Amino acid sequence: MLILAALAGLLSAPVAILLIEVVAALKAPKLEPFEARELNIEKRVAVIVPAHNESLGLIPTLQDIKAQLGVGDRLIVVADNCTDDTAAVAAASGAEVIVRNDPERIGKGFAMGWGITHLRKTPPDFVLFVDADCRLQADLVEGLKRTCHGVQRPVQALFLMRSAENSPINHSFAEFAWILRNWIRPLGLRNLHGPVQLMGSGMMFPWNAIDSVPLASGHLVEDLKLGLDLAEIGKAPYFFPFVRVTSTFPTSAKGTESQRQRWVQGHLATIGKFVPRLLAVGLMRGDVNVLALALDLLVPPLSLLALLIVGTMVLTSSVALLGGPWLPTVIAGGNLAGFVLCVLLAWFKFGRQVFPAHEVLSFGTFALKKIQFYGRMLIGGTASHWIRTDRSNP
Repeated sequence: MLILAALAGLLSAPVAILLIEVVAALKAPKLEPFEARELNIEKRVAVIVPAHNESLGLIPTLQDIKAQLGVGDRLIVVADNCTDDTAAVAAASGAEVIVRNDPERIGKGFAMGWGITHLRKTPPDFVLFVDADCRLQADLVEGLKRTCHGVQRPVQALFLMRSAENSPINHSFAEFAWILRNWIRPLGLRNLHGPVQLMGSGMMFPWNAIDSVPLASGHLVEDLKLGLDLAEIGKAPYFFPFVRVTSTFPTSAKGTESQRQRWVQGHLATIGKFVPRLLAVGLMRGDVNVLALALDLLVPPLSLLALLIVGTMVLTSSVALLGGPWLPTVIAGGNLAGFVLCVLLAWFKFGRQVFPAHEVLSFGTFALKKIQFYGRMLIGGTASHWIRTDRSNP
């Protein structure tokens, strides 16, 4: 009884955290005064674009960035361990290009660190990181710069993934899960006056913050790690949802699976490595920001959480029907009810356009694919370094 109750109870924490964040997100965000007023002092921004074999989709990203830069701003492309013409394409587009070739140390974090090292000769006031396959809202740089100056902390724009036009893969579930992770939950934390996790693109930092933490690593979710490192030194990231950066999901089955595998493995590894330490640091210091990020990190990827909740419900119910105790089933049932409420609230407020109600009928197929996906992860090993997402046709 105790084992089953403990198993069900372990899932109660992420379900409760998720429910709190979703309910808090139902209130529309309001601009803070420093987010709305003009920035009347001259501040220089350096935009760094880490790029690993990204020549095919790089030009639109660079055009979006260049249109928003002012006098004294810089656009730097880090052509990292490229075997294509990324460096030439970037240079022809008017970017400042620095080439990095180090096949023994591959990872986006290494590319980001290379860019920061390059900037130390003439440091800017702010550094913005943008992925090489993203599109930027027209006023993104100005909005982030104004906000970053106001809070003197890292600022995260809204970063969303969309399905490509005529994509042969239905990404509706993934798109909804991404909205929940990158929009709804951070919005809830913002409305609760809490910090957020970094998302990988659309991240702006004051120079003294980004130059004070180690970047060079091959960590699979370097953005998540970076935000946690910054929180530990009192620079927890701030969410600015009024400007957005967007990218598209891969259109090949191979690209889709490899991308999701990196995200899931990186997230789970980060939970195990950082949550105990962050909880200890937050409690010893009385630092609410660190504690908030540690608790937020406890929520695993949506599909994995759903499978764990349903699996626990099936297991505890089966034991109860065979004459075992009902308490674990009651706890598991509460978890299931709370999770369903979270999903319904999130879908009704934010997700109806990307995930139409009629697609619920295909949930069984989706669940089976997810079970197979996590099974392959357990059997087939782990992703270990930065690999460009395959966006070719299947």
